[in-house]
Amino acid sequence: MKTLLKSGAAALALTVAASAASAEGKLVLYHWFEYMPQEVLDKFTAETGIEVTMDTYDSNEAMLASLKAGAIGTYDLAVPGDYMVSIMAGEGLLDTIADGELKNKGNIQANWADPSFDPGRKHSIPYQWGSTSFAVNRDVYGGDIQTTDILFNPPKELSGRINMLDSQGEVLAMAALHLGIPQCSTDREQLKALNAMLVGAKQHWSSFNSDTAKEVLVSGDAAVGQIYDGFAAKAREEGANIEYAYPTQGYVAWMDNVVLLKDAPNRDSAIKFMDFLLEPENIAAVTNYAQYNAGVTGVETFLDPSLATQPEKNPHAKAGPGVFIEVCSEEVQEVYDQIWTNVKK
Repeated sequence: MKTLLKSGAAALALTVAASAASAEGKLVLYHWFEYMPQEVLDKFTAETGIEVTMDTYDSNEAMLASLKAGAIGTYDLAVPGDYMVSIMAGEGLLDTIADGELKNKGNIQANWADPSFDPGRKHSIPYQWGSTSFAVNRDVYGGDIQTTDILFNPPKELSGRINMLDSQGEVLAMAALHLGIPQCSTDREQLKALNAMLVGAKQHWSSFNSDTAKEVLVSGDAAVGQIYDGFAAKAREEGANIEYAYPTQGYVAWMDNVVLLKDAPNRDSAIKFMDFLLEPENIAAVTNYAQYNAGVTGVETFLDPSLATQPEKNPHAKAGPGVFIEVCSEEVQEVYDQIWTNVKK
């Protein structure tokens, strides 16, 4: 009987050890669609033996809703935009990266090492950064496109042929630029004007799509598309005769970041992957694929030289400022949520 107990205990210990080893050999990533080249994941697995599973989402808000609905504890890492990092940290959804855990943390570019949305990079590392504006099919419209009127008060050639991103933050930020009001305005008259303008503008819009923002421009289903700069470059490379606009009123600037999620089931694997992405050659492969910009030093040697001359990466002299999406107070955010609901009706 004693022998059997010892054998059983040994078997149990082996089972627990095997389970722990299995957990250490996995990584579950929650990521934007079409934003991570498979070869980067394959390289990470080849170097570490860690198997990567990736689920995707199409907006910061969709990701947040999923995590709050019960997905925390399922994923190890997510890739939110700048303003969403602040929101997630405030809601207790992020783990803290201890000093010294990331051996490559010093590779982060100085201008991205201590951002306002994550001071000291306690929860995140930079992934890619770029702009959000819109692109216009030049076979359909040959006039001036450097104005947000294209989205909100378009010429008749474009009315009814506009795809907007299904992203509250980016649509409302562009709308605030169009009206020349603060993003988190508390002025009742400004908020009424914002709501009225957007409700009126939606008659000109044919769709709200983020995951097919590139495809509708390539197919010609949309003549105008609110879009990210890298997606616009890809659409142009795929044959769409489009021009990316930098409106005089301004455009949205953003940085996506890899965050360590609270209760990550494979925390050690997550730290290893973050360190992997802080190596210049690896994050440069992401930049070459996604056609945005990295926040890591030393990437230049590994980048496709053509990226530097892309029109999508070079605002014209009269372009307005790039602005980050702001995080509103809870009370103000409720108003903006209602405006977004009105727009989507």
